Amino acid sequence: MLKRLQQKWKVGATQLILIFCVFAITGTTTAYLSATARRWAGFTTDTFWLWKVLLSMVVLIFGYQVILLTVAFFFGQFSFFWNYEKKILTRVGWLRKPASAQSINMKQLTLFASGAGSNAREIIRYFKDSTTARVALIVCNKPGAGVIGIAEAEGIPVLMIEKERFFRGDGYVPELQRAGTDLIVLAGFLWKIPTALINAYPRAIINIHPALLPKFGGKGMYGQYVHESVLQAGELESGITIHYVDEHYDNGDVIFQTACPVLESDTPEQLAQRIHQLEHLHYPIVIRELVEKI
Repeated sequence: MLKRLQQKWKVGATQLILIFCVFAITGTTTAYLSATARRWAGFTTDTFWLWKVLLSMVVLIFGYQVILLTVAFFFGQFSFFWNYEKKILTRVGWLRKPASAQSINMKQLTLFASGAGSNAREIIRYFKDSTTARVALIVCNKPGAGVIGIAEAEGIPVLMIEKERFFRGDGYVPELQRAGTDLIVLAGFLWKIPTALINAYPRAIINIHPALLPKFGGKGMYGQYVHESVLQAGELESGITIHYVDEHYDNGDVIFQTACPVLESDTPEQLAQRIHQLEHLHYPIVIRELVEKI
């Protein structure tokens, strides 16, 4: 439940706690003010019920919103709740819909993926209604990969690439530039990134690795091979590493890491499932934080 809220609201664990605090304090304060307003108005048990309802509605509709934003300000969550309020006001027709994201310099993401595309799917979902960034292009090197179907269902163009041009040619840089790519996100992409592409997008290519680098990284360390190695080594924890991409496998500067326990009863598949949960939760949030700095 909590993880679903984090994904829906696009926040981290600490911010989620602060948001709950804001809601709790606002609800308690509104209830107190509603009771106080009834006393100030001189309402008694004999007062016509409709007047009580109308007064409560005024407090809830107007007072609640003011209190919510005030409390949110003191908890450092004003931006989140102001966006929350704007969505409500837009739905009821009191505010116009915002200008298109293109007009406010929305960043363009290009996702590289080779397989089923579970990370790509979560990233697409996360940025679907975003005004910060959008997935503009999917790059794939494997015909029939699951990520292709995900892209087609979401109306996202797919660029199929072949090895010779990718490694010994221009790295498909012209196509990426035409798509307006601001950040390249590797989401289960198994080819090494060529120098041509790294030079064209310095510190603008990121990858997620299913272990706590520098452990269990390097050539051939991907997917189940990583989880099998973690279990064979008797590690007590594993996790994910999000890092910049350079000329070497799993070697770029670390952006983010988080861990999960490795259980004695774990199979590679069970550990993989726990790692996938971390990937789906944190990767989109880290991407958003990066594009906000571009």
